[in-house]
Amino acid sequence: LQLVESGGASVQPGGSLRLSCAASAGPLDYHVIGWFRQAPGKEREGVSCISVSGRRTYHADSVKGRFTISKDRAWDTVDLEMNRLEPEDTAVYFCAAGFRTSPQDMCTDASGVDVWGQGTRVTVSS
Repeated sequence: LQLVESGGASVQPGGSLRLSCAASAGPLDYHVIGWFRQAPGKEREGVSCISVSGRRTYHADSVKGRFTISKDRAWDTVDLEMNRLEPEDTAVYFCAAGFRTSPQDMCTDASGVDVWGQGTRVTVSS
């Protein structure tokens, strides 16, 4: 199984983007799906994660109120809606999947990720 991201682009500060993650074949058969990002010269960090039920989500403090993670009913895709983008959001965004018991567990500890996507680049610049 491979995770395929899409939606990365260059936008101006204050703009919006929607990233999407899908499995290469079939539904996303994991307990938690999430988005991580890695900016140049920085460590990879968890941004937003969601449980298979969709009832539990986790967002890093740096994106709370601006980013929203969601999944479709069939667990085929997981989207990350990003609003009021800032230059500090510039990074490569990776979709990730795992069997951790909660979205917060996976988003705060990347060792719990079982599968990584290849990444999609987001650049926020004027």
